[in-house]
Amino acid sequence: MASSTRPAKPAARSTGFLQSLHVARRRYFGFSRRETSGFVVLLALLVLLLFAPTLLRPHLPSYQPAADRQHLNQWAAELAAQRQPRPAYGSRYPKRTYAARPHVPQVALAPFDPNLFSATDWQARGLPAWLGERLVKYRDAVGGFRAKEQLRRAYGLSDTTYARLAPYIQLPEQLSAREARTYAGRSPDGAGSRFAGKSFAEATPSKYTRKPRNLQPFDLNVADTTQLMRIRGIGRGLSARVVEYRQRLGGFRSASQLAELYSLRDAPDLVDSLRKYTFVRPDFAPAGVDVNNASFETLQAHPYVGKRLARVLVAFRQQHGPFRQPADLRQIRILDEATYERLLPYLVLR
Repeated sequence: MASSTRPAKPAARSTGFLQSLHVARRRYFGFSRRETSGFVVLLALLVLLLFAPTLLRPHLPSYQPAADRQHLNQWAAELAAQRQPRPAYGSRYPKRTYAARPHVPQVALAPFDPNLFSATDWQARGLPAWLGERLVKYRDAVGGFRAKEQLRRAYGLSDTTYARLAPYIQLPEQLSAREARTYAGRSPDGAGSRFAGKSFAEATPSKYTRKPRNLQPFDLNVADTTQLMRIRGIGRGLSARVVEYRQRLGGFRSASQLAELYSLRDAPDLVDSLRKYTFVRPDFAPAGVDVNNASFETLQAHPYVGKRLARVLVAFRQQHGPFRQPADLRQIRILDEATYERLLPYLVLR
């Protein structure tokens, strides 16, 4: 009997494995009858929604544009018939006609005396008509050309044109010392000049006062606009802005602060001129700004504070009390280190 029961054990093992596999499939992948019915209904709804646009779309006939094109052409013709031509208006300013200048033949350059030239002679040497007429008027005004440098300074005569004519001009290069002082003489025909006997400064009067070349340095913190305007390049407006900035600042501690002015940021040559002719006394004490008692308007007017920082300073002292030492201002986050160092000499804590 032992030999007859032994072969049945493998079959029982395989049947148990298949049964457990079937149970696992039913547990993790099986559906109940209700779940199967819901899945089928959901699948049918999805298929219906997929084909719904096609089923619900109305049947449209094919478009025939001929009728619409005919209507558009008819409307265009009606609009063209209603449009009236724009009336032509005559110009309020009649067009001027200028007589054509006669053609002046060119001649080869040869030595010449510019005091004997007319406007046509200048044109024959390659100069435009307006420049030739200007040189003739300039010659009559100064009483005749005495040297080449007078021609070189003529307005409108370019350096290239002067370099082309200079080797042929029969005049000395420069005026003599006496002629330079008077800058006038007499014309070859003996007619007097209205500039004869006058110096160049008298012959060419100017409404602007000539500024001194040798200027003694002065105190920047006590100078007024008149004293600042004596520096070359500093006018009335710029000097007023320097004084106004000094008043708002409380005084300059160094001449380098002039570069902070908006008008002088792109003018380093003017800043150098101001540094050259001005100084700040070492013992000068600038007027400070009281951050504990000053109003918002007073604080925001200071160039190193401004409106944003003034608002924060007033709010901070109202919440935390007055500042006891300058280092307390470091608690304000918007106050960077560079602004703190510039503001430090002007701080007053009371």
